[in-house]
This record gives sequence, structure tokens and C-alpha cells, in this order.
Amino acid sequence: MAEKIIIVSDGRALAPAVPAILEAPTGRVEDQLARPLHDLRISVTDRCNFRCVYCMPKALFDKDYAYLPHGALLSFEEITRLARLFIAHGVEKIRLTGGEPLLRKNIERLVGMLAELKTVHGRPLDLTLTTNASLLAQKAQSLKDAGLRRVTVSLDSLDDATFKRMNDVDFAVADVLKGIDMAHQVGLGPIKINMVVKGGMNDQEIVPMARHFKGSPYILRFIEYMDVGASNGWNMAEVVPSAEVARRIHAELPLEPLGANYTGETAARWRYLDGGGEIGLISSVTQAFCKDCSRARLSTEGKLYTCLFASRGHDLRALLRGGNNDAEISSVLAGLWRGRADRYSELRTINTSGLSGRANKVEMSYIGG
Repeated sequence: MAEKIIIVSDGRALAPAVPAILEAPTGRVEDQLARPLHDLRISVTDRCNFRCVYCMPKALFDKDYAYLPHGALLSFEEITRLARLFIAHGVEKIRLTGGEPLLRKNIERLVGMLAELKTVHGRPLDLTLTTNASLLAQKAQSLKDAGLRRVTVSLDSLDDATFKRMNDVDFAVADVLKGIDMAHQVGLGPIKINMVVKGGMNDQEIVPMARHFKGSPYILRFIEYMDVGASNGWNMAEVVPSAEVARRIHAELPLEPLGANYTGETAARWRYLDGGGEIGLISSVTQAFCKDCSRARLSTEGKLYTCLFASRGHDLRALLRGGNNDAEISSVLAGLWRGRADRYSELRTINTSGLSGRANKVEMSYIGG
């Protein structure tokens, strides 16, 4: 059998150098393109019980795939310590992700620890979590009780056959909908539902999904199929542009554009003309939004990535476990963000084939979406 190579963790990452002169955080740090640090996405596990074709295809992530050992993962205390330091530099929103974050044992305890933190302005964090909802019905109440504010759920089709082809583990749509409804009942909202649209596989579900969730309390978002990592066989021909998504929906359910809720919002907002709610379009491929990106990503084993499409991270775990104090680590974070100049999606738009062929991009299951 041919050897399978999946670049998930960046083994080359070294501990960042601590600057000779330390700096106190000011509550705001900007990168080379004047983008402030505002959002932190934390991957709490590299494990997932789905094998979605655009993220962890079963042919590569099979029963013999070796996950990270538990000791390699950041502890809840380490995650909370880093979160506190990021917040001092301006982070106001933290999203827990994975893999499937609800597979991390006692995840409610981490939620509770993070929920105690406050922004530099003394406000509660916008603390949220992305999930495939397979365990959401069982955990929704305990997550809410721990301090989670809202959830985003991945659901790529309402048709069971199509959805099972996408998740590749025979998981039913009804079970995802049950988790969504339970999350709504306990007050985890507003709930966003993400549909990754892959041409030729589930794009026939665009209008049925819109029709189903129109008038509901939920915000449906359509995501262009992206070239994250190197294992999903990404092909530009399978990308359904957001403009086409909007055209198909508008033909049956008239829409009009809405303004953004805040600078750096990933989804372009549209509302139904009859007042039936709104949808979002995330167009990382055809309408790159790098210019406003304010997101940092912390991997399962403590590496900082400054772009979803990065090929190399910065090993913060080495600093945590190497005895560095908060002032030293805080100064490192400020320096790494200040040196950031990432704009992969903009460059991909200019030269799609040249960039998408890079084989060393970190996998989404490791860095989080």
C-alpha cells in the first residue's frame, strides 16, 4: 500500500524568541496591514467522529490514523492562561473548535474557566463553539450552564443520503436537527448553521436549505469550498461562488444585502425581503476578506497560526512548559501579531493554481475552521 502523508501538525515550529525588552499590553495590537487582533479560535482536539470529504476524508484519516497523544494537547489551564494573555492584546471573541470540540473530555470545565475572563473593557467575552452537533443534544444544557453563549453548527444538507455522503459516517440529519433545537431551547443563540457547498455533491441543496431555515430563529450561512490543508483534493471547478448561491436563492426567495455587524465579519449578510430572516455568504475563494481579518488560531497542541491557510506555526506550548512568565509570553504574542502580513486568499484570487497546489498547508482538523 502506498505511503500516506498528511501534514497535520507543523513539526518544524520552534519556540518563538522572547524579546530582550518586554512590553506591557495596551489592549490593542495591529499587524503589518493595520489589522487589530480581535478573535481567537482555539482547537481543543484533533479528533472528530465525522469524516467530511472537505476536511477529514476517510481515505486518509482512516482507522489507523494516529491522533495526537493526550499529553501533547494543551491543558485547560494552559489554554486559559494563553486566552488571558490574548485578551490583554484586544481579543474579545473566543471560539472553541476542533476536530469536534465536544469530543474533548470535560469541555464544560474549560468553558467555565474561559467564561470567567473579561475583555480589556470589562465586558464578558463572546464565547462560542463550532460543532457537528452529534453530541449537542446531550451537552447543550451543561454548556449553557458553564457560560457558553452560542454555537455554530455544521450541516451540509437536509437530504439524508447527501448528508451521509458528506460526513461519510452514516450520521443522520435528524440527529443534527435535534441538537440544534436543544441548543435553542437552552438559550445558546443566535445559532448559526454552516453549509459548505461543494459543486456536484450538495449544491442542489442550496435552495431547500434556505427554504427550510427561512423564518426560523437560526442564521444559515453558505461557505465556499476552500483549499484548507492538502488532503481534501480541492479543485476550483468544485467551488460554487457565493454570487451563484445568492442568485439561486433570490430567484425563489427574494433577497437584499445587509450591512456587516462589525468590521472583519466573515459572512456577507443578506435578508429576505418578506422579513423571513437572514442568510450569510462566506466567500473566501471568490471574494477574499483578508483585508479585515482579525483572527488568530491556536492549535490543539499550542501552536499559534496567523492564517487559516498557514503552513507554519509558532510553538507557544514550548514557552508555557519552558518556564516563561506571562510578561515574556505576552511580549512574544504582540511581536508575532505585529509581524503578521498574511493574505493568502487575496493572493489565491490572483493566482489560484499556484497557491492551491502548496502541499504543506496545515489541516483544518488540526487548526480549526
